Amino acid sequence: MTLRALPHLMFDGNAKEAIQHYKNILNAKVLSVQTYGEIPAFPGMSFPEKILDFVAHARLQVGETEMILFDSPGFPRQIGNQAAIYVTTNEVEKTEQIFEALKQDGKVIGPLEETSFTPAQGYVMDKFGVTFTIITEAEN
Repeated sequence: MTLRALPHLMFDGNAKEAIQHYKNILNAKVLSVQTYGEIPAFPGMSFPEKILDFVAHARLQVGETEMILFDSPGFPRQIGNQAAIYVTTNEVEKTEQIFEALKQDGKVIGPLEETSFTPAQGYVMDKFGVTFTIITEAEN
C-alpha cells in the first residue's frame, strides 16, 4: 500500500496564472495540466461552458516535492481556505478508511465517489478545520 500527502491549492479561475507564477518563482516543473474540457466523458457529469478552460487538475514538482492545483468552481472558496492536504492511496479501501476517520466530528465537503479519473475521491474538513482531498490514484 502507498500513501502520500501533498499540498492541494484551490483557485477561483486563475490556476493557470498561479502555475506560471510558481513555475517562475519556485522553478517548478509542470508535470501535468488538465482542463475541465479535457476530462473524458463520464455518465452524469458535465461542466458549464464557462469553466471548460479552467484547470481541473495540475501537478507541479517543486524540488523534491509535488503540489496539486485546480480551479474550484462549485466549491466555496475564499482567501484562507484555498489550501488543502492531498492524500493519495493506491487502494480504495484505504481511501475509504481515511475519509471516514477524517469526517468524524468534521464536515464532508464533497462525498467520496468514483469519477472519470479515479475509483474514489472525496473532500472533507477534519475536526480541526483542515481540509483534505482523499483520492485513490488510478493505475496508468
